Amino acid sequence: MQPIDWVLLFVPGVIWGSSFFLIAEAMESFSPGLVTPMRVLFGCITLTLIPGSRKPVDRTAWKPIALLGVVWLAAPLTTFPFAEQHVSSSVTGMLNGGTPLFAATVAAIITRKLPHRGQVIGILIGMSGIVLIALPTLSEGSSSAFGVMLIVSALMMYGVAINVAGPLQQRFGTLPILWRAELVAIVLLAPMGIAAIQNSDFEWVPFLALVVLGVFGTAVAHMMAATMAGRVGPTRASASTYVMPAVSLLLGVVVRGESVHPLALVGSVIAVLGAWVLGRAKRG
Repeated sequence: MQPIDWVLLFVPGVIWGSSFFLIAEAMESFSPGLVTPMRVLFGCITLTLIPGSRKPVDRTAWKPIALLGVVWLAAPLTTFPFAEQHVSSSVTGMLNGGTPLFAATVAAIITRKLPHRGQVIGILIGMSGIVLIALPTLSEGSSSAFGVMLIVSALMMYGVAINVAGPLQQRFGTLPILWRAELVAIVLLAPMGIAAIQNSDFEWVPFLALVVLGVFGTAVAHMMAATMAGRVGPTRASASTYVMPAVSLLLGVVVRGESVHPLALVGSVIAVLGAWVLGRAKRG
């Protein structure tokens, strides 16, 4: 790990940890169905302004790029606003701390190679933490449990995405891949966004939250994460999510006044511990 790698690891974690707070702020006036199309649009505009984004790529890259547009952007980013209708931004961020566990599991499936014993231990520890985070939602009814299911489905898609993004970044660079993936996502999300306009109101603070969410959460953070995946591999790159639970918890509790069950706090620590063990384990 070079100094630049630590920057690429830490900064996306802070940005994405803040994103769940920004989503909650945006939904104060915008419909959940409009939040994701708008953030991806602002992210794509940001990348369009960078000349390197328009660098040509081989035609063979378009299929995996289109896949990224679905599993890294359009589908998982859509789940979070709808999930936050049922669970708090703090819980959403804490669950995202388990992303490396799903990245490692998908990597093992893709390579058809069983993880090293140390990696298996990390996955088991982390998954137990995710269960503990989710358990308090069971007492809150089926609505909250549904929100947790949406988040876990997004994490599974992230596990696929980070494994696809790494090889593409190594071949073509980060910007050309991410920019084209965002174009694909915009096309897919446009119908939902247009339909959601009538259920939304314009207010400056939620709108600015969307702008920040798009520029930093959808453009800058994804750009840094894809670069990191190409440099050190998908599992280690996904370790940026170690930072997310603490950031989302701080903003959710202190700024938005959310309450968090003590069991979920314990689960968050265990999930991050499992991800850390996973990152430290030999690859076998």
